[in-house]
Amino acid sequence: MKISTKGRYAVRVMLDLAANNTGECIKVKQIAERQGISEKYLEQIISILNRAGYVKSVRGAQGGYRIAKDPKNYTIGMILRLTEGSLSPVACLDGDVNECERCDTCETLSVWKDLADAIDNVVDNVTIADLLEKQQARLGAMAYMI
Repeated sequence: MKISTKGRYAVRVMLDLAANNTGECIKVKQIAERQGISEKYLEQIISILNRAGYVKSVRGAQGGYRIAKDPKNYTIGMILRLTEGSLSPVACLDGDVNECERCDTCETLSVWKDLADAIDNVVDNVTIADLLEKQQARLGAMAYMI
């Protein structure tokens, strides 16, 4: 399984909005410049985040975007599932009920379940706040080295 640029960029956008949260709205152009993402592609991603209520948009000259809730309320899993859909490594684990005709006799199913559980365990236990903390620690360490 590979996470697409849409999923990776959505996480970066949420982190950027959290890191630059001053109460003021942030323009797409500013995020695009900081993250090295085209404005057009970023607008598509922000639109998904906005419809889900993860970001708030404000129109007008002072408009832009800001993170809707506290960064600790957003897990990486939430953002990836929003942009990627299922994170399951195999199609038969996508839904709540496994409809595969071989699920009762499939010797590999337990491997795929374990992999899905491991993925979920990671992405559902890391928040934007956790990434923000790591980013601030890294930037603080870099400033100390200068």
